Amino acid sequence: MKPHVDSVDKIVVVGDRLLLKPRSKPDQTEAGLYLPPGYHDKEKIQSAYVVKVGPGYAVGSEDGDEPWKAGSGGARYIPLQAKPGDLAIYLQNKSHEIEFQKEKYIVVPHHAVLLLIREEEL
Repeated sequence: MKPHVDSVDKIVVVGDRLLLKPRSKPDQTEAGLYLPPGYHDKEKIQSAYVVKVGPGYAVGSEDGDEPWKAGSGGARYIPLQAKPGDLAIYLQNKSHEIEFQKEKYIVVPHHAVLLLIREEEL
């Protein structure tokens, strides 16, 4: 029997992927026209907030010819640029939408992110 997952904190993001929370979009245009539901979902470029970040790109170990030897340092990763709280602008066709506890999330590979907007405190 599978254990019950009751919090996003228990989700482990794998590899070079990001877990994103879609940001709310306006239902009106600047001219005041109301947009139909799902209108923004068809746009090729989307934006969402980074919730969790995977460990990064896996790289080989420095053990050389014998990676099976005892004492191997385990997996090593090149970390990703994204951090939780960043606003990610990404390609929609590379993303996968999931639902977790009635909340909509998006899983995106790091290479689909075009840019990050980071609010850093001075």
